Amino acid sequence: MKRITALFAVFAVLLTAVSCGKKQDSQAESTAAEPSAESSEDAAQKPAEPIVLTNHMTETEKAFTEKHALTLLDNPQDAVHKISVMKSSVPPEEQLHYLEECKKNGLVSQEEYEKLRAEAEAARDAGEQVEFISCVLIDGCYYSGIHPPDDYDGGKLSIIEAVMETDENGEPVDRSEYREFDTAEDYFDSLGTGSLKQQAQLVFAAFRDKNYTELPEGFIDFENPPEGLWEDPFDDKRDLWEFDRDAVEKIKDSIDEYSIYDEEMGIEFLVQVTLPPDYDPEQTYPMMLLTDGVWRFGDVPAMRRCMEKGEAAPVLLATLGYCYHIDGTNEYYRFTHLVQKRDMLLDFITDNLMPYLGEQYHIDYADSTLYGHSDGGVFAHNALFNSDRYENQPFGRYIIGSPAFFGLYDEDFDDLRADEAMNDYGYFDRNERLDKRVWLTGGSQEDPDYEQLYRGHDTTLEGLAHLRDRIEAHHGEYVYRLYESHHYQYIPDLLKEYLIVEYPA
Repeated sequence: MKRITALFAVFAVLLTAVSCGKKQDSQAESTAAEPSAESSEDAAQKPAEPIVLTNHMTETEKAFTEKHALTLLDNPQDAVHKISVMKSSVPPEEQLHYLEECKKNGLVSQEEYEKLRAEAEAARDAGEQVEFISCVLIDGCYYSGIHPPDDYDGGKLSIIEAVMETDENGEPVDRSEYREFDTAEDYFDSLGTGSLKQQAQLVFAAFRDKNYTELPEGFIDFENPPEGLWEDPFDDKRDLWEFDRDAVEKIKDSIDEYSIYDEEMGIEFLVQVTLPPDYDPEQTYPMMLLTDGVWRFGDVPAMRRCMEKGEAAPVLLATLGYCYHIDGTNEYYRFTHLVQKRDMLLDFITDNLMPYLGEQYHIDYADSTLYGHSDGGVFAHNALFNSDRYENQPFGRYIIGSPAFFGLYDEDFDDLRADEAMNDYGYFDRNERLDKRVWLTGGSQEDPDYEQLYRGHDTTLEGLAHLRDRIEAHHGEYVYRLYESHHYQYIPDLLKEYLIVEYPA
């Protein structure tokens, strides 16, 4: 990640409040920054240079990123799974010692022993390490079954069934057994009818067809495993996504889906990009990036209809969620990435995701928006007030919805940096004015919803109001709007209203 500290010119944008759909009962106020001293004639002669981002993805991240058609509507049984293998290496002497132990304990056949011993001795004579597959992943999830050797022809299969137990003194005891099967099908049958059998069949097919991706040695750090490593790849979470299937069916051909891996966080994200009506790949469009894709993707069809009806200008709508074997509604994952690891997520979005999407579409970054709500509101606040530290500038606008700042004081977690957040990460110590435009939104009835979590700190609405006061004190440009709603019910109306106000037709 490349970061810079800089001051930017601030330009005035006046807000006209317009609603899309039913009329909202809300309280709103807005401010606009003072115009630049430069005359409008001079400004017209000096158009702003378009923002260009630098992609900082690693080669591994690029290799694991792929674009495909929307898969949310697919039957999980028809899903295409990705097999990856991590190779490791050991000194030949270590491998020879291991083989002798296996032979002594009856964990390897004589034929297999001779074959592996010959390979280890050849590596020793050549001064090389012995390389072997140490880990197999299915969609980033650990596969606990066995995989066939590269030259497996479908015949007899020998395996070591690893079993570790403890004796009466609590000491580990290796109870592993050597087993043979006449065919791979016999091995599959021994696994029963559950997910492991499905996984084994998938892995054997991938090895047979040489259809897998090789990971660099040490890619998986088992002491600090990546998120989702121990999940079941066949425990599909599509049913947790909230959306109108018929509405999505109508626009599915206008939706691109991306699996995009972040090496720093060790997790694969899912990004859906919905193209506007009459999309022209040669034209430039602003983008709205919405966190919590598991919920917000369901708002996309209604937002796109605003464009179809001529109520809003064409905008690229992107949602950021998790791959389908991770529960995006689970507060553990949300809090981990949107709050605890908010700096890492900001690095990913700023230096990986948005530059990558800019290579797929012509994006007007200066006019693009980042949205976050609740824990996502904490993240959007972090993103806004640390934006000046980055060379890449993918957003000119932000939506901070019902930020759960009280979560930063959770005593069960260390180093959540609440004091930094309440000082807006020192942004106004580094800058005289806020150079971005921000909507601050909440539900007027939401404070009692999480009363037990405030623990003497600001309620949701108090935290939102205090943030407004700090921005206003520094003459920042903002819209403050409270909807007649609880914590999240107002979001669909907010997004439609924001789209038509900020991106007028």
